[in-house]
Amino acid sequence: MAGRLEGKVAIITGGGVGIGASIAKGFLAEGAKILVSGRRKEKLEEFAAGFPEDSLAIFAGDITKIEDAEAMVEAAVARFGKLDVLVNNAGIDPAGTVTDIPVQQWLDIINTNINGAFYMTRFAIPKMIESGGGSIINVASLAGVRAIPAMPAYSTTKAGLQGFTNAVALDYGSKGIRINMISPGATATDMLKNSMQGLAKSQGTDIYGALGLLTQFTPLGRACEPDEIAPAAIFFASDESSYITGQNLLIDGGATVVDPCGAATSSLGKAWGEE
Repeated sequence: MAGRLEGKVAIITGGGVGIGASIAKGFLAEGAKILVSGRRKEKLEEFAAGFPEDSLAIFAGDITKIEDAEAMVEAAVARFGKLDVLVNNAGIDPAGTVTDIPVQQWLDIINTNINGAFYMTRFAIPKMIESGGGSIINVASLAGVRAIPAMPAYSTTKAGLQGFTNAVALDYGSKGIRINMISPGATATDMLKNSMQGLAKSQGTDIYGALGLLTQFTPLGRACEPDEIAPAAIFFASDESSYITGQNLLIDGGATVVDPCGAATSSLGKAWGEE
């Protein structure tokens, strides 16, 4: 069913690579006009090559800077006339436990993953209200509901997005604003692949071998591909989800249904309690 986003204008932060790029391509295929933002202009230009200029704008900027966030929203409206959808996708994930992560790194993660979403949402909502309503999609993570070793800052920000989503849903539903979350599990983005290099080396395998080890106890037993996230974003951006707000959709291959002890037992060919 093509054209599900026909006539809609969207901003996608961190949209030049990974999940953001997949969402951007999906939105374009469904008829949306989009502004894609990111800090690396060359990545944005590389992504934009081959797409029609009348449907795609790029903006090189930093969502942790409130003036850049405001400028992104203004640029989208100036280019396409309105704003209907915001995808808060940009994020960073440096590792480090609470006793060894540098304080500035902790602050950088908070500033990007939480404050960036706040800034963008703050400036997007008035434009959406002018257009008669809109949809905000926060890209969170399975790490927001399940702990990941040595990643307290990342987990804290992704869990924090749930509270932020709930509050905005409550405060602006009467204005026609919907806001929802997508929480991917292990997804084969460049960001995750980089994080898996140490595991791959220690186990004498490649990146996909490491991703296989990472997901071996999940029901689907594999990592997600970025293009498998885009359909959920399209759904939340479209009028098909017109009565859905404040929700968190886990796209995790079933990871959240697994008890790690039971999964370990099953992986050894034994049923729970079997002699």
